[in-house]
Amino acid sequence: PGLRLSARIAPPMIGLGLLEAIPEADIVAGADPDDRNHDGIRGRAALVPSAFHGGRTMLGRFGWKALAPTMEDQIADAFRADMGLSTTLHPEGFGECTAAQATCRDAPNGGEPEVEPRLFDLTAFYARNLGVPARAAPTPEVLRGRAIFREIGCSSCHRPSFTTGQVAGRPEHSGQRIWPYTDMLLHDMGDGLADDRAEGAATGREWRTPPLWGLGFTRVVSGHTQMLHDGRARNALEAILWHGGEAQAARDRVVALPPADRAALIAFLDSL
Repeated sequence: PGLRLSARIAPPMIGLGLLEAIPEADIVAGADPDDRNHDGIRGRAALVPSAFHGGRTMLGRFGWKALAPTMEDQIADAFRADMGLSTTLHPEGFGECTAAQATCRDAPNGGEPEVEPRLFDLTAFYARNLGVPARAAPTPEVLRGRAIFREIGCSSCHRPSFTTGQVAGRPEHSGQRIWPYTDMLLHDMGDGLADDRAEGAATGREWRTPPLWGLGFTRVVSGHTQMLHDGRARNALEAILWHGGEAQAARDRVVALPPADRAALIAFLDSL
């Protein structure tokens, strides 16, 4: 009776090391859960335990609902939940099988841990260092689309830029101005996108603002342009039209745009 299902597609993996390097205080400073400025946007920081840091409560950064605070947490969760493989963070050989799934728990496994530490560290290094593709020089239409993006309120959640902090041993991620177009916070996206499945600090209506950098390369990399957490949107405009909740006003402004302005907005998104 308590079963909850929520379809997922894999989120882009580019720039994860840079997102991890954003100072936590800079992200939390953008939160406004009580809507103090009365703009209808109530971003909320996802505070979750980190297995990598011994259960310490930290800011969730990765996953559709900001469940994982570090790259190690994200990778260990993916090994366990997506592949059923144990790691030093989750050493159980039966993956995420529950106590009610006795047959699964009793099945043979590859040892504990199945992903030995050296392989785990290499996976984390790879995921941290996948680069963000370079953007082409913007056209006049793209520049107009960027202005429209800000004017209609998209940048309230899709914050254009951050500056990364100083990360020990990782100069390649430190002190960089980056343009991910996300505030890294949880937002109520309305009934249309609600999956009624709470996860971590997120409710069944909340989602972390997904970064938009690399959006224009979706077809090249993935072979499709399916978007949103479950791939229901066939392109960027359909993704916008599914926005509700805190994003309803911005979504309605997109609908009200003259066709030429809407085309410029999409050209800007495709340029990222």
